Amino acid sequence: MLKSMTGYGRAEVLFDTKRVVVEMKSVNHRFADINIKLPRIYSFLEEKIREEVKRFAARGKIDVFIIIDDFREDGKQIQVDMALASQYKKAVDALSETFSLQNDLTAGQLARFPDIFQIDKTEEDHAVIWQEVKQALDEAGENFLQMRQREGERIGSALLECGTRIRTVVEQIEQLAPAAVEDYRQRLREKIVEFTQQQDIDETRLLTEVAIFADKVCTDEELTRLGSHLKELDHLLHLEEPVGRKLDFLIQEMNREVNTIGSKCNQIEIAKLVVDTKAEIEKLREQVQNIE
Repeated sequence: MLKSMTGYGRAEVLFDTKRVVVEMKSVNHRFADINIKLPRIYSFLEEKIREEVKRFAARGKIDVFIIIDDFREDGKQIQVDMALASQYKKAVDALSETFSLQNDLTAGQLARFPDIFQIDKTEEDHAVIWQEVKQALDEAGENFLQMRQREGERIGSALLECGTRIRTVVEQIEQLAPAAVEDYRQRLREKIVEFTQQQDIDETRLLTEVAIFADKVCTDEELTRLGSHLKELDHLLHLEEPVGRKLDFLIQEMNREVNTIGSKCNQIEIAKLVVDTKAEIEKLREQVQNIE
């Protein structure tokens, strides 16, 4: 099943002493770029979270936001850095004495200086914390994955429709290609008659020139390869594994074959069909950029 690289998922889970909120969102990216934002005191969970996220996405720029609210009354303790506070007071006293200023420093003012207070959390069981975060992460991940799958299904349908239209145009080119040689033979005969004013033409030489032209404009190989690429497109669109990179490469090859056909065939009808095919391939390219 195709998956889009664009997705969003959210989950909020309440526990006895905590509330865990997880949000996941992603956009296109060539590789798996996972960015995690969670409270600093829980940074020891980051690597486990990263590995868990990989279960839901193999490619894309994925942002994970995690909020952990601790409801325990004894879950936090405030520590006062007395040594730092003493240094601040000494500095204020020195300023007052040096510049003959009134020293009206109060405890409240001293408490406003940076890093006087530190909030410490009481030690928790890391395994329990991880299980709580994992539960919310997995729930958000499932919602995230479902959205990516829905979007991927829509893109897959659009890709199949493009493939069908390209296949129709290729069949038309296959039907028109043989006429290009006959058209060249007729025009060459008319030119020879026009310039030589002779109705008797060396048929052997004419056939040789036509054969050389036919070899130059022959698109059988390109059309065969293009047909093979279209079959591979159908095959990839029905695989369960991530196929975005394979599809991107396949579309480059399809475009290469169509360009070659366009350079070989100078018929107006085929030239128009080549333009139509390139337009459809460009639609494929745009859609594939969002496939995982």
